[in-house]
Amino acid sequence: MTVSQPTPPLRMRLEQLGRDAIALTKPRVISLLLLTTFAAMFITPAGMPALQTILLTMIGGYLMAGGANAVNMAYDSDIDSIMGRTAKRPVPSGRVSKQTAYLFGFLLMALSFAVLAFGVNWLSAWLAFAGFIYYTVIYTAWLKRRTSQNIVIGGGAGAIPPLVGWAAASGSLDLTAAILFIIIFMWTPPHFWALALMMRMRNDYGSAGVPMLPVVATEAETTRQIWIYSWVLIAITLILVALGQMGWIYLLVACAVGAVFLLRAWQLHKNCSQKRAFDLYKYSLLYLALLFVGMAADRMLL
Repeated sequence: MTVSQPTPPLRMRLEQLGRDAIALTKPRVISLLLLTTFAAMFITPAGMPALQTILLTMIGGYLMAGGANAVNMAYDSDIDSIMGRTAKRPVPSGRVSKQTAYLFGFLLMALSFAVLAFGVNWLSAWLAFAGFIYYTVIYTAWLKRRTSQNIVIGGGAGAIPPLVGWAAASGSLDLTAAILFIIIFMWTPPHFWALALMMRMRNDYGSAGVPMLPVVATEAETTRQIWIYSWVLIAITLILVALGQMGWIYLLVACAVGAVFLLRAWQLHKNCSQKRAFDLYKYSLLYLALLFVGMAADRMLL
């Protein structure tokens, strides 16, 4: 005889639904994207942005990135159910259907576009929408399962938020904004490959059939690529000083955090281990945050 499980009270179901809705947006991932958006708003030639512009840009940025993440979770639910790191997400766990996740994601995208277009400016709205398409279509649906260069090319999605912030504050883009894009574009491979190295050791991506570089190449080749990209990244961050766009505060910050980044990349290259891969992954998050905070501090204090 089968004993039916009692239905949870309505309050508990609503609380779980709220937690799942938030989880679909990947708030921890978005926090770093919003920091780059926020910092970019303070370093444009237009000067200090209005408080309303800042708030609406942050809201619009969260909604657009959250919508893209929800669509990504819906599309990738089949492989997420295989990998231990992602199996408990709302869609692969069965708590939220794929259709609901897709609907939620596109709804957030539409709301974001409206907030940015009518509350900030049209350029910021179209740039945010471009980021949505880049992440959901170019990276998630096209590149991720087809090529080991998925994260290299797909890194452009995460590099768009500072452009949104720049456009929101100034109404245009320029060379400095383009360099901010390139910085994050080059930061993404060593950041994500460090995470993928950890997952390779657990065979997550291999089991899911996702051709991340550590799955199709040796550890030695992966860490060599991380080492090369790390040097290119640090060099690009210093271009802002060479062009006179940043001063000595940013230079000190960029050199200090960049030196630690290179050290950790070198240590991983010389002796690859799960711990060293995780150390580089964690530090890469702090590195990008401190770099953009350094930009804002340099522009506001000098």
